[in-house]
Amino acid sequence: MAVSRVVRSTCGLCLAGCGVLIHLEEDKPVKLEGDPDCPISQGLLCPKGLASLEYLDHPDRLKHPLKRVGERGQGKWQRISWDEALDTIAGEITRVKQKYGAESVALMRGSHKGLQDTWAHRFGNALGTPNVGGPSNLCHFPRVLASVITYGFMPACDLEYPPSCIMVWGANSAETAHLAHRAVLEAVDKGAKLIVVDPRSIELTGRATMWLRVRPGSDLALALGMINVIINEVLYDKTFVQRWTVGFDELKKHVQDYSPDKVEDITWVEAQEIREAARLFATNKPACIQWGNALDQGVNSFQGNRAVTILQAITGNLGVPGGEAQWSAPQILSCNSPELHLRDKMSAVEWGKTVNGDLKLLPLYRDALLQSVVKSVLEGEPYPIRVLYIQGFNALCVCGDAQETYKALKKVDFLAVADHFMTPTAGLADIVLPIASYLECDSIDEVSGSMVRIQQKVAQVGECRSDYDVMSGLAGKLGLQQYFWDDEERCLDAILEPSGLTFDEFRKVGTLHSVKQYRRYEQKGFETPSGKVELYSNRLKEWGFDPLPVYYEPPETPFGNPELAEQYPLVFTNWKSRFFRHSGGRQISSLRGRYPDPVTQIHPETAGKLGIKEGDWVYVENRRGRIKQKASLTTGIDPRIVVVDYGWWFPEKGESNLYDWAESNVNILADSEPPFNREIGSTNMRGVLCRVYKA
Repeated sequence: MAVSRVVRSTCGLCLAGCGVLIHLEEDKPVKLEGDPDCPISQGLLCPKGLASLEYLDHPDRLKHPLKRVGERGQGKWQRISWDEALDTIAGEITRVKQKYGAESVALMRGSHKGLQDTWAHRFGNALGTPNVGGPSNLCHFPRVLASVITYGFMPACDLEYPPSCIMVWGANSAETAHLAHRAVLEAVDKGAKLIVVDPRSIELTGRATMWLRVRPGSDLALALGMINVIINEVLYDKTFVQRWTVGFDELKKHVQDYSPDKVEDITWVEAQEIREAARLFATNKPACIQWGNALDQGVNSFQGNRAVTILQAITGNLGVPGGEAQWSAPQILSCNSPELHLRDKMSAVEWGKTVNGDLKLLPLYRDALLQSVVKSVLEGEPYPIRVLYIQGFNALCVCGDAQETYKALKKVDFLAVADHFMTPTAGLADIVLPIASYLECDSIDEVSGSMVRIQQKVAQVGECRSDYDVMSGLAGKLGLQQYFWDDEERCLDAILEPSGLTFDEFRKVGTLHSVKQYRRYEQKGFETPSGKVELYSNRLKEWGFDPLPVYYEPPETPFGNPELAEQYPLVFTNWKSRFFRHSGGRQISSLRGRYPDPVTQIHPETAGKLGIKEGDWVYVENRRGRIKQKASLTTGIDPRIVVVDYGWWFPEKGESNLYDWAESNVNILADSEPPFNREIGSTNMRGVLCRVYKA
């Protein structure tokens, strides 16, 4: 008789923290479903989560370390042992560190995955290289830094209260955050007004009180226009502003340059709509803003998010029920804590050697930028990166100016890649390491600041190892083992120490809850130098940045480059499907079967002029190159805009040509050259000029 049991865990395919029940027979996972007792997801799972066992057992999973035996990109590999793989990587790091310095080694990790990213930073700091980074400046971190600079914490919409008004700004939650999407709909059902700010129609648009079709890349101007209306019509919260903010007079003077009529020309949103939206948001309290990835990319990324934090503050919605909630700190060592990162081990001199030191970014932002790593490899400026370790990051398909990234990956002296599957990026490596999925390792998940949840190992595929095991093993080869624990469970025990639990005890507890802290500032003030919300930031001024948000026109737009617009008359932005996380999952049958091809959305009026019909394959082209996607006609966008699918490559097309990574990859078109964001180096991946024609 088969021995059956059920293990509670947390899905690790994104950061939502959905609870899963994993059914095992003879210790083999045979079924996975949502956990109805999970306080976050209450039994719901997205298509990706439901496909977890397909990811686990897929025949294309990397199962053993591989060594390149042909030319880079030829797809010729030899299976090797873990010892040989780690010895090879450690040998290259040692050679380069001794001859050129530790800064000649760079580690790049992909979109935030929790503790996995922590180990890359810990290893880099132990080694002594300041060049550890990834795409954080393009996703989420601009919002974090803007919030911390303005009022000292990262807020979360208190949707359960519920709010009286919700503004969903550049966040397509139905596709990328299904739990937040459900919560917004429930709040709307209870009477909340809904404002959607998005250049394209999304699922929430049909429920919205107002829909502002902002031109991609101009969100900061729109936010400043709304602040203009709220201040000039005295719709702000006078009591909160007078007691808890600094710099209001400077802000009031500053936004006079952003009248709704002027902002209409910049954003393509009518002046009267800007006024109505500002009034709706300011007069329906409590209110909150659910912001998304669209605000994080381009020259205005940090300051665009700063403007949103100012909107939250002057309307008196910080820390109130139904507004922008603040949570108590988790009862663990946070994955971003200095203790886990070993941030203080590096001296100021070592940090000063970062590959993007010439950009003089915000002192609070220490990630190495991908575009700076690429420049270092290709041009040797400010020095050559010679060893590159890439962790869970298909850089060719998710970063701007992918052709330049390709050249750098081909040229770098030594490249190691750790991932679940062979990807276009892994296909260029010298050593490829097979990494465990969330079903194959124990871990601790921090979920949106609101709680900490258990992740439990239930399977083992081939010789796959967790990122912790890999970094710890590599540290051992380099004489740095003292910076890691004897095994991963001891590490997890240390992370849980503030809670008083061991990891083995946490298996039975399962969840540690944080607490919403309403109006915490009334007891302790805000965690800023002034103790107040800093509408005008003296810190930013002292560091050489704009103390108030200033709108800068991106370089390749109808206004930024009118001559180029004559050749490329359309503006593109990008979007993500619910079936994939970034570039991952294209080989998963249940997901790809429901979404087989990359799609570019075009307005019927525009398509008609170009002779394009529904389902036609089209080229999207600009001065950097062209890609091919399938046309989908929709009236849900401005005729001047096209919306291009993101993260595409084709696992079924084989490794010998790197899976046709460039055929439909929107980042062939995206920019990675200056000017980019001054504060954290975000590149221009939206609002860029292009043209479309039938393939």
